[in-house]
Amino acid sequence: MASLIILLLVISTAFAAIKSDGSHLSVTDFGATGDGRHYDTTAIQQAIDACAAGGGGRVRFPSGGKYLTATIFLRSDVVLEIESGAQILGGTRQEDYPKESARWYVVLAEKVKGAGITGGGEINGQGWAFVVRPNPKKNIMVSWNATGDCLGDECRPRLVGFIDSTDVRVWNVTLNQPAYWCLHLVRSSNSVVEDVKIYGDFNTPNNDGIDIEDSNNTLITRCHIDTGDDAICPKSSTGPVYNLTATDCWIRTKSSAIKFGSASFFDFRRHFYNNITIFESHRGLGMQIRDGGNVSDITFSNMKISTRYYDPSWWGRAEPIYITSCARDSSSKAGFISNIKFVNISSVSENGVFLAGSKDGFLRNLKFKNINLAYKRWTNYTAGLYDYRPGCQGLVKHNTAGMMMEHISGLEIQNVSMRWSRNGFKGWNDPLQFKASTVDKISFHDWSSDVL
Repeated sequence: MASLIILLLVISTAFAAIKSDGSHLSVTDFGATGDGRHYDTTAIQQAIDACAAGGGGRVRFPSGGKYLTATIFLRSDVVLEIESGAQILGGTRQEDYPKESARWYVVLAEKVKGAGITGGGEINGQGWAFVVRPNPKKNIMVSWNATGDCLGDECRPRLVGFIDSTDVRVWNVTLNQPAYWCLHLVRSSNSVVEDVKIYGDFNTPNNDGIDIEDSNNTLITRCHIDTGDDAICPKSSTGPVYNLTATDCWIRTKSSAIKFGSASFFDFRRHFYNNITIFESHRGLGMQIRDGGNVSDITFSNMKISTRYYDPSWWGRAEPIYITSCARDSSSKAGFISNIKFVNISSVSENGVFLAGSKDGFLRNLKFKNINLAYKRWTNYTAGLYDYRPGCQGLVKHNTAGMMMEHISGLEIQNVSMRWSRNGFKGWNDPLQFKASTVDKISFHDWSSDVL
């Protein structure tokens, strides 16, 4: 009930903030050509600024146009209305983006209130232009690290960002082919993301679907996310992540469908994930707590999950549920994970449930209720490996179990069944595996394990 109240408060607050009146301006009236070849940046920005100066309203991108642009800056009380059949195309040149890599977005809102994006059309980051060498395992990508402002192959522009903003809403729009992260909420509050379709190239690393970083009171609902990297990803880099609700979504990813971290310097509290389908993903529900932040009061409910191996170069070994806490390195510390509920979940997976705390970061009070776990192998990747990455122990050879547990205090298993495929039984060793010296306060009620 508390989660439902939070959800309704977020909806009512954000909806009230989005202006339904005010001016309605078209970017074509400011000189945008929409031919997909000439940059319309100036015309688009002029329309946004004029709309904001008039008290807010909507800036329209007429259907049929392809509006090529460098970074555009969204203002308070302005909604981009990208009509069905219209596209905003992100530029692919380094000079199309601000000097600071933290501001590399196609659409960027900074310190705004009541802004939004809608209309049924599409924002396209032209991510394929950043592929140096296509690779069915993992594409080799462009890196702009020559700027010195960022390092590694993650120096690429994101698609849409809301930074230090409040009462924002993104709805009824397609976000397509990001070069890096797709939708990024940073230190923002009262955000609503609904009826959004996200498509990223399946072989491109780091093209996350929705990253909720240091942001609170967030609602994500009725979204379709099909991308190469983490789909819904809370991160705590400079502050906590509280009151996140995600419901009624469909997800496919080559990484984790829902993943906490791995940036986890501050706490995650009061998250509610319900009625989500996870289809053929490399990992289902994941927590990678590596930097000292704590996780508490999280519920995952009413989910259908299928996982499979794609390639060892991606983190994960096809676990339907993966909960870990350990220090990233000698300069980090582990955080505690407590009061986590898994209710009414069914899965078909190529690996077991992985629950691994550490001596300095115990898992406490985990509850599994009404869970059906089916185990089946249909790829040829090597079994018998547990994946602790990033940091920690890396890849570790291990017997493969239906549920592996270590460093846990308090685990309740109620009405949980495990089913093993006869065709994929080889390589499996035990339904349950744990080190008695690291696990206590375990309760089993109506637990079963047999062969399909």
